[in-house]
Amino acid sequence: MGHGKLRKFAENETFRCLLQPDAASVLAKPEGSKELILRDHAIKGRWNAEMFAKPQPIVVELGCGKGDYTIALARRHPEMNFIGVDIKGARLWKGAKEATEDALGNVAFLRTRIEFIDAFFGPSEVSEIWLTFSDPQLRGSENARLTSPLFLQRYSRFLAPGGIVHLKTDSRFLYEYTQSVIRANDLQVLASGTDIYSEGVRTGVTLENRRSATPPIKDGPLPLMRPRVATGFQESPLSDNVEWDIESVFEVQTFYESMFLKMGLPITYLAFRLDRADLPAGAPFAYPTDFDATYWREAEGPRRSFSHQPTKG
Repeated sequence: MGHGKLRKFAENETFRCLLQPDAASVLAKPEGSKELILRDHAIKGRWNAEMFAKPQPIVVELGCGKGDYTIALARRHPEMNFIGVDIKGARLWKGAKEATEDALGNVAFLRTRIEFIDAFFGPSEVSEIWLTFSDPQLRGSENARLTSPLFLQRYSRFLAPGGIVHLKTDSRFLYEYTQSVIRANDLQVLASGTDIYSEGVRTGVTLENRRSATPPIKDGPLPLMRPRVATGFQESPLSDNVEWDIESVFEVQTFYESMFLKMGLPITYLAFRLDRADLPAGAPFAYPTDFDATYWREAEGPRRSFSHQPTKG
């Protein structure tokens, strides 16, 4: 291990905004069992009380990397609290250091595996989830995709009713897979776009009008238009009183996103809710049956390995 990483790990221990739980705090082996089980961490349900300057709605970014997106959203919205989650301590160091040096009281970071995420958040503790340029797991397990039914089940345990899941990705494979999961579970799409910087974002895409049209599975993107939306987390003219700053979808960018845009690659976006009024709480999410993985895997091309290479510094 290089001296740079050792220095960052040591400095991470000094950042109050960075929580780095050890495995023993979230994993336990019941007496007489050979299997480890996930258990609640002490921070669960207490983020506003323990980690932030004041209690406010909480937004979580999963797979935040160096935390640039988390930091940018937090600067844009001081009326909300933001938590970036990643397993790489050397990456989290950058965001935690910036939040500490700039005294950002609405920023925190959590170092953990995303598979353990519901050990850290209580029911309705989180208002929004951002998934930014997640690994689409082109050839990996479906359950490893962060929009799989397995992960949506985890999110549903702590996302507040009406809470929003945002997916921003350069992977059309992951975008189309997520659309299939949404259809399989009758979830409400609030906004969507397959090339948001060229064609904008379609808003108010309800289940009914989405089903009344032929889905653009293999015929390219829908014609989209960028909406006129009130800035800030205020009431907007979108369907069902959607309340989020749609402009941040365009104006806040990750490192990879900026790089992809310079290369002329399209960026996709989805916003949707997990609420399912016709099913009991805790009911499992259904797996999609209409996703053509082979087609979208071939359409994706080889650049996926490029976008998820580890970074230095």
